[in-house]
Amino acid sequence: MFTDKESFKQAYLMKLIEGEGITTDEATSWDKFVALVMLLKEKMSYYRAVNKNSISQGKQIYYFSMEFLIGKLLHNYLVNFKIENLVREALSDLDINLDDLLEQEADPGLGNGGLGRLAACFLDSMAFLGIDGHGNGIRYKYGLFEQKIVSGNQVEVADNWLKNGYPWETRKSDKAVIVKYRGTVRTEFKDGQAMFYHENYEPVLAVPYDVPIMSYENPRYINNLRLWSAETICSELDLACFNRGDFNQATSFRSEVEAISYILYPDDSSRAGRELRLKQEYFFVAAGVGTIVRSYKKKNGLNSLHDFSRRVSVHINDTHPVLCIPELMRILIDEEGMGWDEAWNITVNTMSFTNHTIMPEAMEKWSIDMVQNLLPRIYLIIEEIDRRFKEDLKARFMDNDQVKQNTHIFKDGYIWMANLAIVGSSSVNGVAQLHTTILKNEVFKDYYRVFGYKFNNKTNGVNHRRFLLAANPKLSHLITEAIGPNWKEDAGELKKLHVLKNDQSFLEQLANVKFENKCRLAEKAKLKYGLILDPSSIFDVQVKRIHAYKRQLLNVLKIMHLYNKCMNEPDSSSCPQTFIFGGKAAPGYHYAKTVIKLINVLSKKIEQDPKVKGNLKIVFLENFNVSQGELIYPAADISEQISTASKEASGTGNMKFMMNGALTLGTLDGANVEIQEAVGKENIFIFGLTAEQVLNYNRSGGYKPWDEYHANLDIRTCVDQLNSDFFDNMGEEFRTLYDSLMIYNDEFYILKDFPSYLKMHERLQALYHTPKDWNKISLLNIANSGIFSSDRTIREYADWIWKIRYRTVNCISSN
Repeated sequence: MFTDKESFKQAYLMKLIEGEGITTDEATSWDKFVALVMLLKEKMSYYRAVNKNSISQGKQIYYFSMEFLIGKLLHNYLVNFKIENLVREALSDLDINLDDLLEQEADPGLGNGGLGRLAACFLDSMAFLGIDGHGNGIRYKYGLFEQKIVSGNQVEVADNWLKNGYPWETRKSDKAVIVKYRGTVRTEFKDGQAMFYHENYEPVLAVPYDVPIMSYENPRYINNLRLWSAETICSELDLACFNRGDFNQATSFRSEVEAISYILYPDDSSRAGRELRLKQEYFFVAAGVGTIVRSYKKKNGLNSLHDFSRRVSVHINDTHPVLCIPELMRILIDEEGMGWDEAWNITVNTMSFTNHTIMPEAMEKWSIDMVQNLLPRIYLIIEEIDRRFKEDLKARFMDNDQVKQNTHIFKDGYIWMANLAIVGSSSVNGVAQLHTTILKNEVFKDYYRVFGYKFNNKTNGVNHRRFLLAANPKLSHLITEAIGPNWKEDAGELKKLHVLKNDQSFLEQLANVKFENKCRLAEKAKLKYGLILDPSSIFDVQVKRIHAYKRQLLNVLKIMHLYNKCMNEPDSSSCPQTFIFGGKAAPGYHYAKTVIKLINVLSKKIEQDPKVKGNLKIVFLENFNVSQGELIYPAADISEQISTASKEASGTGNMKFMMNGALTLGTLDGANVEIQEAVGKENIFIFGLTAEQVLNYNRSGGYKPWDEYHANLDIRTCVDQLNSDFFDNMGEEFRTLYDSLMIYNDEFYILKDFPSYLKMHERLQALYHTPKDWNKISLLNIANSGIFSSDRTIREYADWIWKIRYRTVNCISSN
């Protein structure tokens, strides 16, 4: 393996010849990129081979998630190996620009937003802490979708991220698994025990592709992300059908099977769409759990399953993988011959569950008839889980009909997956203190009465090495010069920056770094989108999934107010402001897509108005993804975290912005509550109703938006503009948004929070004119962000849920 620049060049040229049989003169940029990836994979394989024993003493963590938004890996792994400068210089000697190679890599289409990026951060931190932690998901051929903005509208096109292949993955055909759908279940009794046989099923082949997940600065710890792809058992064409001219029948079954791993979150507005989604969820669960059991038996012996839960933990990330519970029961009972009680004890002690929402529409449920038809054996097991649970409830809560009524797994013709997860797991955690409190006291209060010992909080975290060290090299260099390099391994070391809060020279350097990052984003925006951004303006940023509860509409109404103010009071304009939006709306979500259209129409109106041009600017950056975020987070001045209090489970974008020195403008929702605790009330800009106030309003039927409308001229003006000729006779187009506020009672309290939101934004504008104070608050946000590292979160999972050891780093202590 290479150890210096010359040995790297030799190894790289050999890899180029090995892979493509060409020289650097003949190679394309893609060829050169692939050769570099293959060289790093070879380096990882070498470390894997010589370091088979890990600190976890054999216990394995399997993290099941519908999403793994891993982003581009090449730059991150060069940083992790600490060889970026060596590689850059060596390639330069060969007349190759590393940045050109980095541009060749596509963002893998494996997720949508915070759920998937959290899973990726957790895998990174498990590797860093020496935990044998492996991801388990689906290899989506076309991802969610690639977002295009055409005439202001979101247009979805296939995200063909695999069109050139994905050199980081390794196909493992020999590890393929058969997943069974439909069919019938035959029951026989042998020695008084029921035996179940799944027959006449439709088989689907699950083929695994493995992606290496490596640790920062410690290549001994390289874990695995396993992604499953759906294929037919028999790949040959049905030639007889084809020759008869029945071309559709010859290829239809293959297409139906392959559709399972085509896209993330197929539209579930039709029965066919819902069935496809259920197929997906069982597909990666059945393939993953079956492989785990077989691998465990191979390693520990055929009769070792009694100790399974002591050596294996399966973590369910949100409700999508909850079928892990009945699937493990099926394997233990049907394939391993265990009795129900022993199988149930092993299953519950193996499984742990993270809930990510309190939104009723996000609580997954499946119609009973669909599960019966598609997964007949799994249905019978869920039915038996429910029956036994009811019996237990009856014994424990004989006099409390409310508890018994509100804790059914089967309800209103559906199977409720979160309820199944709570019953079948040993641990149920929320992802922020406020979120967990709401789960206990509101959403699952009756389950909390039954299973209080299972509920706990594990506040989310983000990988500070990706989103600060790698994404913001200038700031990272400044921090390292000031406090040394240990913060890269232990984010708690960032607290040492506190001593510099009154150091004017350092604060000016911090401001210069922020300006350079804004220039970098402006340069990329011009190159990719033709947009002109002014780095001297305030960069006010809201990038996240477009959804009513995240309240992008509140932000737009604020900008409309600022526009009106500029028009009515030309001398009132403050510092120029650039409002940056990004995020995708679900294809069938009309409201969210209308908000995107509103943002773009308002942007065009402002751009064409000479009275405000230069003072206000709006940009919507299409197809927001991890790589875009790595440019935006370091460049942001203001972080908009304005969800309706009680609705956002945690958020992770708020943490990424904070680590990069942005000031948070937000509600007391999700992890914003803990950010306020970390930085102090004077260093975060909080407005609006509290979660308790929102919940109280909800219990009494909401509030009256018409009262706010009539009492506040600013509100009335902006709301009326949504339904008038303000947007060149497009009022009808935005009628949906107007009605959401005025006809459907403004369920997300936009008008109620609007006045306090404006006041807090004005306060931020004024603060920007005093750079010393602004930069001090920026520094304090960075200094106090270490608690939001995913390393801290994973240590808590390891200590309290998985019961597993991890390596110590500096002041980090293991259990």
